Amino acid sequence: MAIYTKQGDKGQTTLYSDKSASKVVVKKSAVKINAIGAIDETNSYLGIISSNSEQKIKEEIEKIQKNLFTIGAIIAGADLHFNSIKTKHLERQIDEILETLPVVKHFVLPGGTSIGAQLYYARTLVRKTERVVVALSEKEKIDSQVLVYINRLSDYLYILARTVNHNHKITEKVWQGAK
Repeated sequence: MAIYTKQGDKGQTTLYSDKSASKVVVKKSAVKINAIGAIDETNSYLGIISSNSEQKIKEEIEKIQKNLFTIGAIIAGADLHFNSIKTKHLERQIDEILETLPVVKHFVLPGGTSIGAQLYYARTLVRKTERVVVALSEKEKIDSQVLVYINRLSDYLYILARTVNHNHKITEKVWQGAK
């Protein structure tokens, strides 16, 4: 089977309609395709982080990647539902991690270890994904749990970045406003 279909050569792609279970041709510039692309970009970057991370982080990232594939499939038209249990898992992780970190009252400058900096960047990719998915939700119905999960995911990656840096004894640099 060839990897290329040539169907996209004219700037269009095919998705499945969740209502009629048939194929629907969509322009590659459509908001829906931008949302799927943003999810894919985030997922791919998480793969980079995972490839250099300790086992516990790899396992958590793999769960996230699977969830992102599910979200992408939902947006593409698959008849799937996104369960709030996945968001609750992130919230539990955030709460547990926060107990081990020093409290910060200012913005933390992204950076630190290589993995910490990459996690901070992944957080920005998730925020971009969120903006595109919210724009799509203004045009068509999106499972509300998808929006909640994506929002919580950026929080989780921020806390995970802080944790990685904290575990490597990196002092966080904060921004306290113009001086």
